[in-house]
Amino acid sequence: MRNKLIVAVEEICVEKYTGAEIIFLAGSLVRGEGTASSDLDLVVMFRSLPRAYRESFRFRQWPVEAFVHDPETLKYFFLERDKPSGVPSLATMVSEGIEVPGANEFSRSVKQLAESVLSDGPPPWNQDDIDRSRYMITSLADDLKEPRSAAESAASGAALFEVLAMHYFRSRGLWSAKNKMIPRKLSETDPDFSERFVSSFADLFQTGNAQKVIKIAEDVLAPDEGWLFEGYTSFAPREWRSA
Repeated sequence: MRNKLIVAVEEICVEKYTGAEIIFLAGSLVRGEGTASSDLDLVVMFRSLPRAYRESFRFRQWPVEAFVHDPETLKYFFLERDKPSGVPSLATMVSEGIEVPGANEFSRSVKQLAESVLSDGPPPWNQDDIDRSRYMITSLADDLKEPRSAAESAASGAALFEVLAMHYFRSRGLWSAKNKMIPRKLSETDPDFSERFVSSFADLFQTGNAQKVIKIAEDVLAPDEGWLFEGYTSFAPREWRSA
C-alpha cells in the first residue's frame, strides 16, 4: 500500500505541483490505520510562494488534503499559528511524513525545523489559562449532572471530550490534539488513562450515564485545585468597546 501511495503522490506532483521541491505524505493511510474514507494528507513544499494555501480535491479513489508552503510560510504556521494553539498538526505531518520522491538536503532541513518545534513543546499555561479551563470543564460537567434531554447530554459530552483532553495535556506542559486524534495522543501518553477516558465517554454516549465522565474530569482537575465556579472572574481586554 505504501508504494501505491507514493506512486499516487508522484503523479499528483506532476499534475498539480510542478516545481515543488518535496512532498511530505502523512496521515492515517501512511500509519496503516486508514479506512475507505481516509484521505491523503500532503505538505507540499516549494522554494518560494506568493502565499501559503490549502486545497482539497480527489485523485482516483482518494480524497486529498494538501497544505502548500515554502520554508518561510511553514515556519510562520509552526510558530505563530500551531504553537500558540497547543496542537502541532502541521509540524507532526512534516515530522512523520514520507518524503516524495525521496529525502534530500531541502527536505531534511524542513524536517529538522518541524522536529525542533515539536521538541520545544507548547507555550506553558499560566494561571489564567488553567482557571479558564477549570471553569469551562466545571460548567460542562454540571450540565451533565442534570441534563434536560439526551440530546443536551450528548452535546455537553461532546464539548467536554475536547476541552477535558486539552486540559489534561496543556496543564502538564504537553502538546495537545483535536477531534479524532485525541484518543491516539492519549494512548501514546498514558495507555491506562486513555482506556479510562475513552470508555467513560463511550458509556456516556451509549447509555447516558455521566458518572464515569464526571469522575475523569474530577481526576484531571485535581492537580489544579479541582472544580472552579464560585469566585471566578474573567476580564475582557480594555480595548473591547465601541462608541
